[in-house]
Amino acid sequence: MGHREEPASRSAMEGDCLSCMKYLMFIFNFFIFLGGSFLLGVGLWVLLDPMGFREIVAANPLLFTGVYIILALGGLLFLLGFLGCCGAIRENKCLLLFFFMLILFIFLTELAAAILAFLFREHLTREYFTRELKRHYQGHNNTDVFTSTWNAIMTTFDCCGVSSPEDFEESLFRLISPRKAVPEACCQRNRFLGDVEHVSLEQCLSGTMAFRHNKGCYSAVVDYFETYIYMAGALAIVVLTIELFAMVFAMCLFRGIE
Repeated sequence: MGHREEPASRSAMEGDCLSCMKYLMFIFNFFIFLGGSFLLGVGLWVLLDPMGFREIVAANPLLFTGVYIILALGGLLFLLGFLGCCGAIRENKCLLLFFFMLILFIFLTELAAAILAFLFREHLTREYFTRELKRHYQGHNNTDVFTSTWNAIMTTFDCCGVSSPEDFEESLFRLISPRKAVPEACCQRNRFLGDVEHVSLEQCLSGTMAFRHNKGCYSAVVDYFETYIYMAGALAIVVLTIELFAMVFAMCLFRGIE
């Protein structure tokens, strides 16, 4: 009798384990779904222009690009959470397989990005950015992506050049604008009013140190993000771990479904 009951008890244990895994995966993906919905809501709220907030964001290209990144990330998390919830609660093998393939694609993309960042880390040096700035920066040209990006960085972080304003010496910018020592993005803002502001701008462009930002953008950006480096590293490890567990849960549930 004991030998006959053993397969039945083993089958019951497997069923309980499968049921537990199913609900754990549903809860896990429900939180992913909520997170994606929240990010989508924030992105859409900004784009739908509540009380002129869109104009504030649109004035800064970095912030405006960030809104679309939030929308894309929110949409991806929304889709992942939806597929995971539906696949788990309905025990749908097709949805679970699609969920697994999507998570695997994201995981491999992140892994490839990490490897590329390690291989091309020498391209993130101060010398590299200085060389590129001298070669390609044009000054006040909003149609050139490289120039507009640098203008946004210098305006956002109140900085000038890579190491200092002297980076614009013997550069493409000086060839295009020989009368200007630095671009307008290097000049201090909201300090003067009316005609005085016009005079201060002229003095800034002519090279007067008192009216321009003298800190290099490399140091400014590194100082700004220094406090977030360890947080970003820990978050990356957590995200990769969650993705691994999600793939394991999805595949176990996929194989356990009859």
